[in-house]
Amino acid sequence: MADAVRRSLSSGEHLAVQAGTGTGKSLAYLVPAIRHAIARDTTVVVSTATIALQRQLVDRDLPRVAKSLRKVLGREPTFAILKGRRNYLCMNKLHGDMGDTTDDSEELFDAFAISALGRQVKRLHEWSSDTGTGDRDELVPGVPDSAWRQVSVTARECLGASRCPVGEDCFAEKAKAEAGRADIVVTNHALLAIDAMGEAQVLPEHDVVIVDEAHELVDRVTGAATAELTAGAVATAARRCGKLVDQDTADRLAEAGEGLAAVLEDMAPGRWESLSTAAAGALNAILSAGAGCRQSMGANKRSDDADPEGAAARKLAQAVLDEVVDTAARLLETFTETDAATRRDVVWLGEQGPDGSRHKVLRVAPLSVGGLLRERLFNTRTTVLTSATLALGGSFDALARQWGLPASQPREAGSTPPSSVDEGHGPVQDPEAPRWQGLDVGSPFAHAKSGILYLARRLPSPGRDGLAPETLREIEGLVRAAGGRTLGLFSSTRAAKQATEALRGTLDTPLLCQGEDSTMLLVKRFAEDPETSLFGTLSLWQGVDVPGPSLSCVIIDRIPFPRPDDPLIAARQKATDARGGNGFLSVSATHAALLLAQGAGRLLRATDDRGVVAILDPRIATARYGGFLRASLPPFWETTDREKVHGALRRLRGSS
Repeated sequence: MADAVRRSLSSGEHLAVQAGTGTGKSLAYLVPAIRHAIARDTTVVVSTATIALQRQLVDRDLPRVAKSLRKVLGREPTFAILKGRRNYLCMNKLHGDMGDTTDDSEELFDAFAISALGRQVKRLHEWSSDTGTGDRDELVPGVPDSAWRQVSVTARECLGASRCPVGEDCFAEKAKAEAGRADIVVTNHALLAIDAMGEAQVLPEHDVVIVDEAHELVDRVTGAATAELTAGAVATAARRCGKLVDQDTADRLAEAGEGLAAVLEDMAPGRWESLSTAAAGALNAILSAGAGCRQSMGANKRSDDADPEGAAARKLAQAVLDEVVDTAARLLETFTETDAATRRDVVWLGEQGPDGSRHKVLRVAPLSVGGLLRERLFNTRTTVLTSATLALGGSFDALARQWGLPASQPREAGSTPPSSVDEGHGPVQDPEAPRWQGLDVGSPFAHAKSGILYLARRLPSPGRDGLAPETLREIEGLVRAAGGRTLGLFSSTRAAKQATEALRGTLDTPLLCQGEDSTMLLVKRFAEDPETSLFGTLSLWQGVDVPGPSLSCVIIDRIPFPRPDDPLIAARQKATDARGGNGFLSVSATHAALLLAQGAGRLLRATDDRGVVAILDPRIATARYGGFLRASLPPFWETTDREKVHGALRRLRGSS
């Protein structure tokens, strides 16, 4: 893998590498990346999806590599971590008067919430005197988002270092400056997307990007490119502008927000195929009133130098106003294209907030981010994408299409290069397509000897009424045979709780359920006691690393297809079908294959681990798409024989 990365950085040809758990893939890309950065006197950006991997790179891997390479390179390589501005404490907001920043209207009338918020903000004031970085992730224990918002700003809200009264002490600017001097900058996919979209230059100049956890790139970029509009956001904009413009102008914006609330209240959640007259009127009213506020704020503007506190308040008001107006304009623009099949964005109405106080939220997201990634990433910088899960159904094609790359085929490490088309040179009719290679370097684990894939094909297919009695009995039998030691990965919180409640009174080993404590503490208890089992949902599918005897059985209750009523998934499937493709296989089955592979990957975390992955959804053995899903999993030994599986688990329990 290191050799392939070196060739990629030298040739400029992109590289996608599937590298299983235990490969040491971070070392395989960091060494050639550091060599490239120092040889070219440039910066290499490493992007990850999770904070955990960022911390692993900065706290463990990079210090080791830097120290090891110091002698051969002539100096010690440097590295830095860079996050979005919202992740850093803003000293101006902490100590200055930046106006009303409370966005949660419920808290204005909740005495308990106000007092709790005050305690958290006071703690942040005390922490500000001790921290050297202002990085939210270094505050342990952390604080709720509502408290952090009182002491942080977004990029839009920031005054800028040159105009801010405490710009010289800005934690975000210090982190950015440090990143600009570093050989390696570690960041996240969302910040990479913001930089690529050109909204702001947040990353230092760089000619190489390494995308780790690349299986999450599309979702994270989609999230960064998604905008939301709520009546509450319009009200907040009106409230902030009210202190800076004449009252009539602010009232017009507030009334436009009330109009939006009235329109959305009568609408059911779901995708908008067309724009109703009422919704168009509400959005145009917001656009018009917002333009009036912008004009009035510009006319009333005083010198920032003469009025730094006023400048800060204006910037906060301008930020939320711009967000509201820009989103309303984007929503209206989406429907100027009358043919839904050719629209670039998808619009839908959703709900958010706790039960009893849920409110409507209008969202707009890109139908595809492949074009954005191709134009702003692959056409401008050499890119290496890596993950333990990239080859789905035995091919990189599914993810390549989502990234905006032409079809290719993975090849085994050490094999001869494939043909020019398979190398990712692109089909003849697309000579401008980015060139890339796909490489599967394999795994240090002997999957067929270390793990069993149990396909429970005789169980009933999953339904909407929860887990069937037969499925619950199957789970109980597996946990008993394993003597605990089971990680249950469920498709919903409801299913995880149902299984926990049904089995906790019948099992003679401890059973934990996600939500009963913090996930981190639950995983810790699970890892420390080999007889304990842990049931949970999505965050456990990708976030659990428990090597050793505490985990010998992974149970997956059903194929994790996305919800059929997910507006964005449905729109992407429909668009693929319209182009003559298979929308279900390209979108829903690909989504499920990624999660299945990630879930199955929880079993073997060290070379001496052994165990069973049990999939309790018979469709993986009987449906036409089952072969695609099975080909996306590690190459375990497959069986449908329950007794063989129970016998293997009992032998493992006896040998540990």
